[in-house]
Amino acid sequence: MIPTTPVPAKDGTANPAPLGLCAFGMTTVLLNLHNAGFFELNSMILAMGIFYGGLAQVIAGIIEAKKNNTFGLTAFTSYGFFWLSLVGLILMGKWGWIDGPKDNAMVAYLSIWGLFTFCLFFGTLKLNKALQFVFGSLTILFVLLAVGDSTGNASIKHLAGYEGIICGLSAIYTGIANVLNEVYGKTVLPIGPVK
Repeated sequence: MIPTTPVPAKDGTANPAPLGLCAFGMTTVLLNLHNAGFFELNSMILAMGIFYGGLAQVIAGIIEAKKNNTFGLTAFTSYGFFWLSLVGLILMGKWGWIDGPKDNAMVAYLSIWGLFTFCLFFGTLKLNKALQFVFGSLTILFVLLAVGDSTGNASIKHLAGYEGIICGLSAIYTGIANVLNEVYGKTVLPIGPVK
């Protein structure tokens, strides 16, 4: 006899958030080591921007869609394409395809990403403290980068670099905490769930 009651399918998809968070965090740390003045912009940063910060986050976002997580889809896919567009902005000018963005264009670019991040920050208020820190510090990073470009003040850009390193490390922490907490079945690294 064939059963007539539908059996709900179990979601066997792994949690993509650690991949997205680590991809974002590691790429952010490396770019901001440059912003803080430790080394010049180089192929290592651009390659990370394309393949890990960019493509890995887009993949994580697509998997979040499968898991019916609109916030994860929006955040990971958007920031994945942020990295790809940033690398595109840099390389298109270097390759002579079109003039690179002037300071006021970069101010607009960074400002709109700051506004977007600030809006997403409000979504984290229903998630956990670790994500609140990631998105709050990322909002501050975009503001500092935009102010640095609008004023041409190298000290502000260096400050943004140090703040960006903290932001990136917080994303790495959150991603690794998700992995370890799941593997061990208990809180190994706290992320501060909202009550």
